[in-house]
Amino acid sequence: MNQTRLDDRDIAILATLSREGRISKTDLAARVNLSPTPCWERMKRLEKAGLIAGYRAEVNLAALGPHVQVFVTLELESHRAESFQIFERTIAQITEITGCWAIGGGYDYLLQVVSEDVAAFQDLMDGLLESRAGVRRYYSYIVTKPVKNEPPASALLHL
Repeated sequence: MNQTRLDDRDIAILATLSREGRISKTDLAARVNLSPTPCWERMKRLEKAGLIAGYRAEVNLAALGPHVQVFVTLELESHRAESFQIFERTIAQITEITGCWAIGGGYDYLLQVVSEDVAAFQDLMDGLLESRAGVRRYYSYIVTKPVKNEPPASALLHL
């Protein structure tokens, strides 16, 4: 567990960077009411503490061409530690799976999948079922339109 103490300015830095990763250091400092050098030092401290894991662009998939985004709830055949490890190693190699979370409740995992089309998604799932990944069953939910997609750090300002 991270023991780094965060104040309001640290949280503001995290929230701003999560929304605008390419913001200049000068603009970020002005946004959080700091001069550039202390702001930069805080950013470096947050990076070193592991609170900033990286920077990336949000890609507009629709601009790239046709695609389908699918969320999948999935249950494994066995709940032995080795079964979870095999499954996780298997899906780590599948680039169309863009997110995977182990979850509590009725299912073992929640997957986020981006495929060229529904047929490509089904081929991926058929391959996963035929593999040694140990999938018992899955339920798929095709995204019909995005409604909200905020970076998690934005929620910190409202805690």
